[in-house]
Amino acid sequence: MKKLKLLLFPIIILGALFALYLFNTNFPLRYLNIIEHYAQIHDVDPVLVASIINVESRFDRYAVSHAGASGLMQLMPNTAVWAAEELGIEDFYFDEMVFDPHININIGTWYIRSLLDSHHTMPVALAAYNAGRGNVASWLANPNYSVDGYTLTYIPFGETRRYVDMVLLSMHAYRLRLWLGI
Repeated sequence: MKKLKLLLFPIIILGALFALYLFNTNFPLRYLNIIEHYAQIHDVDPVLVASIINVESRFDRYAVSHAGASGLMQLMPNTAVWAAEELGIEDFYFDEMVFDPHININIGTWYIRSLLDSHHTMPVALAAYNAGRGNVASWLANPNYSVDGYTLTYIPFGETRRYVDMVLLSMHAYRLRLWLGI
């Protein structure tokens, strides 16, 4: 029995180290103080914000998509300029300021709050964050995609379907990571 315990101990330690490596690789967690600050200001779950950042940019503050979305939360220029005006951010210059983690997370968190307020369910708000409000509005009006005009039974863009699933999966992983304290 003692030999079995001696053999199991290193296996458990190696397993824990491997799990830690997987969490750090697949679910990094940077800018936590900034995320928590703006999540509190805008009344958004910080785990949701971290999950959006992970899926959008993998925490690369200089990420730029093929569509022109930029920064940690992958903000589109028009959305960022509009949100900066709404937030009272003076002299907002997208090409430079969007890469500042404080500004990007502030705007992105405010924007997801506005989508949650408009759409009332997280999957619909996430679909709007990814595909745009206009696309989601047309899907909600289409009985092939929404039976009640409030929830989506089907998201016609495969990229957006995967995006919503990945953010929700990331939320579960971050909650587990925080619960485990790693």
